[in-house]
Amino acid sequence: MKTNTMWNMRLFFFGIAALSAASCYSQVNSAAKPSFSGIYPHLAMYNSEGECGTGAVVPWADRLWVITYGPHLPFGSSDKLYEITPGLAQAVRAESIGGTPANRMIHSESNQLFIGPYAIDPKRNVRTISYNKMPGRHTGNARHLTDPKKRIYFGTMEEGFYEVDTETLEPTLLYEDGNVTSKKQKGSEAGGPAARLYGAHGKGLYSGQGVVVYTNNGESGKAALEQFDIEAGSLSEWDGKNWKTVRRNQFVEVTGPGGIHGNSNPATDPIWATGWDHKSVLLGVRDSGKWSFYRLPKASHSYDGAHGWNTEWPRIRNVGTPGKPDYLMTMHGLFWKFPAGFSSGNAAGIRPRSAYLKVIGDYTRWNNQLVFGCDDSAQKEFLNKRKIKGGIEGPGQSNSNLWFTTPSKPDQLGPNTAEGAVWISEQVTAGQFSEPFLFAGWDHRSAWLANEGPSETEFVFETDRNGNNQWTELQRVTLAGQKDLQLVFSAAQKGEWIRVRPLQATKATLHFSYTDTSRFKTKNTTLFRGLAETGAKTYQGGLLYGLGDNRRALGLLAGKILDGKFSESGYYELDESMKLVKKDDPETATFIRNKFAIPLNLVSVEASSVLVIDDKGRRWRLPLGAQAMSTLTDQALTRLCREVATERDLLNLHGTFYELPAENADGFAKIRPVATHNLAIHDYASYRGLLVLTGIENSSQNTGRIIRSNDGNASVWAGTIDDLWELGKPKGEGGPWKDSPVKAGEASDPYLIGFYDKKSLRLSHNLPETVTFRIEAEPIGHGPWLRYREITVKQGETAEFSFPAGFQSRWVRFVADRDCTATAWLSYR
Repeated sequence: MKTNTMWNMRLFFFGIAALSAASCYSQVNSAAKPSFSGIYPHLAMYNSEGECGTGAVVPWADRLWVITYGPHLPFGSSDKLYEITPGLAQAVRAESIGGTPANRMIHSESNQLFIGPYAIDPKRNVRTISYNKMPGRHTGNARHLTDPKKRIYFGTMEEGFYEVDTETLEPTLLYEDGNVTSKKQKGSEAGGPAARLYGAHGKGLYSGQGVVVYTNNGESGKAALEQFDIEAGSLSEWDGKNWKTVRRNQFVEVTGPGGIHGNSNPATDPIWATGWDHKSVLLGVRDSGKWSFYRLPKASHSYDGAHGWNTEWPRIRNVGTPGKPDYLMTMHGLFWKFPAGFSSGNAAGIRPRSAYLKVIGDYTRWNNQLVFGCDDSAQKEFLNKRKIKGGIEGPGQSNSNLWFTTPSKPDQLGPNTAEGAVWISEQVTAGQFSEPFLFAGWDHRSAWLANEGPSETEFVFETDRNGNNQWTELQRVTLAGQKDLQLVFSAAQKGEWIRVRPLQATKATLHFSYTDTSRFKTKNTTLFRGLAETGAKTYQGGLLYGLGDNRRALGLLAGKILDGKFSESGYYELDESMKLVKKDDPETATFIRNKFAIPLNLVSVEASSVLVIDDKGRRWRLPLGAQAMSTLTDQALTRLCREVATERDLLNLHGTFYELPAENADGFAKIRPVATHNLAIHDYASYRGLLVLTGIENSSQNTGRIIRSNDGNASVWAGTIDDLWELGKPKGEGGPWKDSPVKAGEASDPYLIGFYDKKSLRLSHNLPETVTFRIEAEPIGHGPWLRYREITVKQGETAEFSFPAGFQSRWVRFVADRDCTATAWLSYR
């Protein structure tokens, strides 16, 4: 949820009205509607704003209720309140006033669901609180500290706070919303500076133990738009009179065992808060009147960014059944199992489940399925522009959808490889422990430790084996000044949490890397049947564009690819029913031809690897796939980069899909390979929550996920972005050097090694003498380069080395001790 420079200032004077449910909505019937990987295109939600995210998803009164939001619209917008029946018929409620809401709470005493600016009773009557009376971007609700039966709290993203009478819905102002205070007529790019609290992008609200807790995950100012590692956000609490800053970091979710109902024992139940900094995920718990903090690894860095825009509503929600709670946590691209009784004295049981690519705003269990509300396709694309996209336009109209899955789906997606640090090149005090870092849940665990100070330092590692805050020594490591090493932990070294203290003051880095190689998948050939292989001489392609002007269709400039050339066959549209229909619309065809043509020379495919020079001038090298991918890349017959989930890109480079964070989240430095396909994919785009691909085998039939036009001249594949894990694990080969001139002591370009399985290396050179090569690792993406090992290669020989399963690093590079011509060739199988 962002700031929109074209801030919509429309005021809605609907007042507070109770209207008959039978007369207040328009309905879309679900009869015979298609679905793809749990996404129903007819349930897609559109607005007329720069973004259309899903703010809340709540079952109530035999319906599923959903709200969407635009980017910075504290006085209302074109967004809607949706009511969905068990048969998946969608109704748009006439009471809708839009805005930028993501709040939801079930108030048991009044038997109402509060969602956005709406209150819904058991008979599905909807009452609305006008933005004229309660302006702001509603971000959270909380139970009242002194009168919980009759009043609830509302909090906004710009620190507006209200208490609302649950019977009359009359709001009482506690603190004025920043948008009102500043009398803004348009938004600034990162919001305005907060009036009372640190941060500029409020997120969550919850109450208990005599306080209201408020989270903020962003910062204002130019630096926040460009950097990911500056001070940003805050965790704060209010005792009914005064505010207190608890911690100056970016925080998002705040909740407790009671979830959207509020804690049933508010005086004693814990309060949980999730957040992050440039080192790791943060988890806070408040119990017995004080906060305790823990660190967890990140699977994805696409959520980073000091402005906070890239992180849309991570949650902790009970998705279990009555009597059998099951708490699911989303944070930085990983599904987590979260223990219902988590507290500072009972901190065992947090476990990684699987990685995901969708941007998820809220989720719930409904009719024995999980329903995820997503942020799929933003027209504005905000700051997510970069050279490798070639100036491509965003979608014509923002839209998002719901994603229905089985309850077990969070265990079945991508590998749970994750990493994070407790220190990154920072001064540490003698005898002072780091914050606890999660240690349980992965087969392979390692850490990189660097003593960046001038003197020898001893580091003492301790573990909390049972999560009860009882610590025992695990091992000691002594490092000379300016030395580093990788630690590989054995299966016998157990513990829920790990921490470390230096016995001497120094400057240090300590970074943990975890993986479970059994999670890699083999390719699901059925799911992707019909997509053209790279060796195909001829197949169907097409350029894609999500249409604007409320047309709610996907435009396809279709054509045939033959002998390295794309020749058009006509303009088609994919409609809500997923029918591909030919249209006579030369204006739209010309727009797609001009704005969505695949440009040349965005990357350099070399004999050794693919060289990418990012927008900051940094050089990165990525593995090669099938040889035919070089031809497709050089001939501009495969799209390289496009946003298919809000504010992060899907990179398609030499036969591998990658998740690519925005440049303000450190971009290529934090790239994550998803799967290797080696398919002749021509283009791809987001549409109604789906991922749509072109590059289809010639055929007259629809096969599985393939949709073809009646005339047979146009075709697409449809699924979801998280289907890409089913293409199989990422693979490839290459390196920074292949018969390359090398200078002694000069490091090669960084080469990606993180997230791959079965990694091996071959080193060779041309000298009539021995050459020693130093392998250096950079596990973080923005940290120091660390020495891994040295390999000596004799004249005329090729040294071979297999990296152990415990080796984890994001990047690797090589340094030779002599001028020579050398090859450093890595294979990932």
